[in-house]
Amino acid sequence: MNFLDMLAGAERANQSMLCVGLDPEPTRFPGRLKGDANKIYDFCAAIVDATADLVSSFKPQIAYFAAHRAEGQLERLMEHMRRVAPQVPIILDAKRGDIGSTAEQYAREAFERYGADAVTLSPFMGFDSVQPYLKYEGKGAFLLCRTSNPGGDDLQNQRLASVDGQPLLYEHVARLAQGPWNLNGQLGLVVGATYPAEIERVRQVAPHAPLLIPGVGAQGGDAVATVKAGWREGAPIIVNSSRAILYASAADDYAQAARRAAQATRDTLEAAKAA
Repeated sequence: MNFLDMLAGAERANQSMLCVGLDPEPTRFPGRLKGDANKIYDFCAAIVDATADLVSSFKPQIAYFAAHRAEGQLERLMEHMRRVAPQVPIILDAKRGDIGSTAEQYAREAFERYGADAVTLSPFMGFDSVQPYLKYEGKGAFLLCRTSNPGGDDLQNQRLASVDGQPLLYEHVARLAQGPWNLNGQLGLVVGATYPAEIERVRQVAPHAPLLIPGVGAQGGDAVATVKAGWREGAPIIVNSSRAILYASAADDYAQAARRAAQATRDTLEAAKAA
């Protein structure tokens, strides 16, 4: 089963567009786990167990593991997610961007070492930095397009000289992902929830591409505006929330609190379809 089939199945089964981002910060861990980087797996596995029936995907951010020498814990977590929620796809948030043999090694890391179903990539070194990932049959890849950080304007919102007018750079990336770069049919785009007008524009340019939309929750993105801008029948959106769910409680009930926060976000997103 390819990534998009897995995603569609999880959306139907869990009635959800929600992705829970796994960005473990030991200094923010609750109660007896606080400050202990050796408990990254325990913390994240508890979150997974509490929310697996509420989400369309999980998104571990590799830097939060690597910074604490916790790649081994990430491998254990990936195995745990495949065991307890095999129907839920896993997006490895790595934002890799390199060419040639280096890109091949990064692709091997994502799909063979960690067993991810999809990965996030930076497209700004061109197609040969993306192509090695597309060689993995059925695996997904999300290109950074219009990101939620303020500095995204520095490049993504600049106009290009082009034979078809002066598209913004992020619009050009969206066209490439919808068209000539999408060799395996599993290519999507990352668009921040803090820019609903840009989400809508990306959806116009790339009407069928899956959109990974971070920024709902702690970053201030509006869930209802996000769904209205990006969701279309047959054109999936994956709305990520990380800190608002992971750290919903600073006490030992953190997993139960994470479940409540995830359920509230899931329900808000679903209701927005009909709003």
